[in-house]
Amino acid sequence: MNRNYLFWILCCFVFASCTTQPQTAVKELQISRVESMPNQPQPYKMLDWHEKAVNFDEAIFDFDATGEFRPFIWLDNAKRNLPQTTFGLYTVIGDVRQGPNKNKGEFHEAINSLGALMSAGLVGIDKRDQKGYNYVKMVQNYFNTDNGWNIMMNNTCPKVALLGGGYGRDWWYDVFPNVLYYAVSELQPNVEGADAIQKTIAEQFFKADSTLNGNYDYSYFDYAEMKGKRNQIPYQQDAAAGHAYVLYSAYQKFGDPRYLEGAKSAIEALLSQKESRFYEVLMPFGAYVAARLNAEQGTNYDVSKILDWTFDGCTAEKGRTGWGIIADRWGDYDVSGIQGSLIQDGGYGFLMNTFDMAWPLIPMVRYDQKYARSIGKWMLNAANSTRLFYPYEIPDGNQYLPENKSITRNVIAYEGLKKVDAYNTKEFKGVSPVALGDGPNWVVSQPKLSMFSIYGSAHAGIFGSIIRKTNVEKILQLDCLATDFYKNESYPTYLYFNPYDEVKKIDYSSEQGVDLYDIVSGKLVAEKIFGKGSFSIEGNKAMVVVEIPAGSKIERSKEKVTANGIVISFF
Repeated sequence: MNRNYLFWILCCFVFASCTTQPQTAVKELQISRVESMPNQPQPYKMLDWHEKAVNFDEAIFDFDATGEFRPFIWLDNAKRNLPQTTFGLYTVIGDVRQGPNKNKGEFHEAINSLGALMSAGLVGIDKRDQKGYNYVKMVQNYFNTDNGWNIMMNNTCPKVALLGGGYGRDWWYDVFPNVLYYAVSELQPNVEGADAIQKTIAEQFFKADSTLNGNYDYSYFDYAEMKGKRNQIPYQQDAAAGHAYVLYSAYQKFGDPRYLEGAKSAIEALLSQKESRFYEVLMPFGAYVAARLNAEQGTNYDVSKILDWTFDGCTAEKGRTGWGIIADRWGDYDVSGIQGSLIQDGGYGFLMNTFDMAWPLIPMVRYDQKYARSIGKWMLNAANSTRLFYPYEIPDGNQYLPENKSITRNVIAYEGLKKVDAYNTKEFKGVSPVALGDGPNWVVSQPKLSMFSIYGSAHAGIFGSIIRKTNVEKILQLDCLATDFYKNESYPTYLYFNPYDEVKKIDYSSEQGVDLYDIVSGKLVAEKIFGKGSFSIEGNKAMVVVEIPAGSKIERSKEKVTANGIVISFF
């Protein structure tokens, strides 16, 4: 064997080694506000969120329920936008504006109905044929054609819009139903008319972004006139994040390159802001889209900026100042992780918004694992704190309506959790936190029971699909694929955060032989698990574990790591 031949054999071996070696460990990036949250929030209790979402669906979609303010659902026969009957859900318990005999049964909200359908789909409930109803088809009445906007809106028509939540005057209310509809359509597919509606929404959002041309300094956008509008509501520049989310989802679904360019344009408009313009719920979707574009399309958007804008909150004097993520302890309770006002009387968190944060941020770590520890730590705090919205999970002395909690069936929570009482009630002087809601302030004669929020509770399936307990208390298994809609082919992927200082051993089971690959450390952490196995996680660290078939061929390029040709890590 001559020396030249040996040389070429050695070169081939080195080349093969380089192409099959996993990536090196990533350099962690911190979200500063998350660092101020406790590693181990106290007191601690993790609910079975999957069960909570399943039970919510059973309680709410029950036309035969009896008792005060029940049933919580009714049929709307006005046939707005489409010649079909739709349904309404009470926004809050006992809402005097709503029901089959109020306002001709037409006042109900898409963020509630669509949220409930998404939640159900996330926990495996088929809403296309449930006791004779195709709720996914029925919800298409929110697609407003009669007014020429041709997008999903929060109500079915302008006639009832001024009775409550924003419609054609408050931008997030007009954008978010479309984000929700894309999720529902992915989870509950093959419904007549859905593809056409999604395509039309994408066209409208693409035209809107093109018209805005980087300037989102408006209170809302008229999708019929294709003009940005301004009113007394602060400008909502983070609507760009909602546009980006829908357009990138549309690109993944339909393959039209215009939608990809529109998604990029919207993210660039968001990042062009000089300060956080976080308004209600859309900003974190911008972080997800930016991270995914970087990973899949080779862009270089500043994900850290959007995450900091989300967690630190809006700082603009003319924006929704102080809207962000709470990091605090109120009374005897750690309440870090919930979303809402950081400054209103010391803090005011909201249930729906907190659920919705997890939707984009947990799958985001698949595309940018540098934030795995921060997002895992945030989620541990958020999931622990969120239970306090539920009347059976907070002491009677810290909630407004303990005597009425049975009506909630332990699935309908208070709308908000506030550091101090919002109503100046003598009994709550010095009490912190206080579970309550804004419902009684919305309209004269609204009952106190309107503090119980159906619309917020409707989004519980987000947590229900993502969160599972492990054998170690406070170490959660977070499913990174559950809300990663319109994704490419993927293996099961889970985020773990170890809040302890020492190494912990996590049990893992599989009915098929699998290896576990951690995309944070860039190495296999367990091999040939068949039945029961385990892996170890270092103290105060996070792992993003991908379950791949045992013995998979792992290959590395400059942009990604694949197993059997399927991407498991981007860098």
